[in-house]
Amino acid sequence: MTTSQALAKPTAAQTEHFDVLIVGAGISGVGAAYHLTHQRPGTTFVVLEALDNFGGTWWTHKYPGIRSDSDLYTFGYRFKPWTSAPIATAEEILKYMGEVIDENDLGKHIRYQHKILSAKWSTADKQWTIEAQRTDTGEKRTFTANFLWMCQGYYRHSEGYTPEWPGMDQYEGLIVHPQSWPEDLDYEGKRVICIGSGATTATVVPAIAADCEHVTVLQRSPTYFIPGRNVNDLADTLRELQIDESWIHEIVRRRILHDQAAFTRRAFEDPETVKRELIGMVRAYLGPDYDVETHFTPTYRPWRQRIAFVPDGDIFKGINAGKASIVTDEIETFTPRGIRTKSGQELEADIVITATGFNMNVLGDIDFVIDGKPLVFSDTVTYRGMMFTGMPNLLWVFGYFRASWTLRADLMADFVCRLLAHMEKKGAKEVQVALRPEDKEMKLLPWIDPENFNPGYLMRAMDKLPRRGEKPEWQHSQDYWREKDELPLIDLDGPEFVYS
Repeated sequence: MTTSQALAKPTAAQTEHFDVLIVGAGISGVGAAYHLTHQRPGTTFVVLEALDNFGGTWWTHKYPGIRSDSDLYTFGYRFKPWTSAPIATAEEILKYMGEVIDENDLGKHIRYQHKILSAKWSTADKQWTIEAQRTDTGEKRTFTANFLWMCQGYYRHSEGYTPEWPGMDQYEGLIVHPQSWPEDLDYEGKRVICIGSGATTATVVPAIAADCEHVTVLQRSPTYFIPGRNVNDLADTLRELQIDESWIHEIVRRRILHDQAAFTRRAFEDPETVKRELIGMVRAYLGPDYDVETHFTPTYRPWRQRIAFVPDGDIFKGINAGKASIVTDEIETFTPRGIRTKSGQELEADIVITATGFNMNVLGDIDFVIDGKPLVFSDTVTYRGMMFTGMPNLLWVFGYFRASWTLRADLMADFVCRLLAHMEKKGAKEVQVALRPEDKEMKLLPWIDPENFNPGYLMRAMDKLPRRGEKPEWQHSQDYWREKDELPLIDLDGPEFVYS
């Protein structure tokens, strides 16, 4: 056998076995690989990624100005210092993730262009069988794994969400969803309508406004923003004092988390004051004569949806410069030349951008089968938003809505490594969660309380998601500040964990 033959990848007929199979090479999957490498050095694992590169969102989204809406001191990993501006571009985030992969030799574990088709659990064999297909060659690959770590995120990369409005087929211009942004899209000198009011709108509009004839933001209702300078004064001061970057990262991270906890608490306890403060920040950019009441005063309480940070208030500067404007109204119909609103306004445009959100990806859109029976995910009950009744040897990383996603991904990684060590110590090959006797009469509710958090993408997918219980351990908490203390103390021999 030649050396090249010895190192060749397995053929389609072969089955590869790993202790752990990680789904996805986005921010969560790369973090999972890091933690396994450092906390469980003897564990064999593979990362399967359907895309042709790592990065997930930061690789697939190509629209102008793509950036984080969370600060990188908390969206970045706890183990790797962030050294640039708090709000980062996709390019900067990919560079950061690439450094994590290179510095920890994780690349050898990642298989790109491997789309998972199905995952089947066998209680008899105590393992998962994963069928994957190469997206470049079409060949099938089979993997078996003792534990499945779902790090694929929570929305479908292949298509964004665009509502069906009347008259769309009559429109003679171009309709573009940011998630499918054409590389050759020419918007210079064009009239553009951007439908939506969230973080994507706040990102793409200032990025293109200077080159367009005009950009009109058409929103059904306003959303909250936090405008501010894209700097962290504490970090800059500590750098002037030549403090080690790892110390700076930890100190700044703790300060930001402390301030976020205080803000969240105030948003619950005194929402009207917080609302006035947030709207006041916008008014400071737009001036006293701008109709902030109509265009930037949401009807919902501040904690019910994610609040995006607007670095240096750039979208508001575009409005002040006359390059962008806001229309708060509903769409009656598309017309050949643009959009007519329900109030009768005729908005003309060469390009319509539908920044209208995304479709949730539930368990990676993978066909799951448990002992020969197709999984009905909505029939399960979630344990702390990470494990599910009737689903052995599996954990789904689902991050925080209000705080940075990566905060929870790191906590989940610690939990998985501790759980794997505990199973090894017990000699157990299988673990699953089950309702305890005292939980049998517990009321079961939708995954998330809409009074607590209610963005459209989540409401549209609620019927596909697991149920939650009334007790805290059977819910997906949004409270990092509580979970960071509670999760490390979970009793892995508690009655909710069933081993065999």
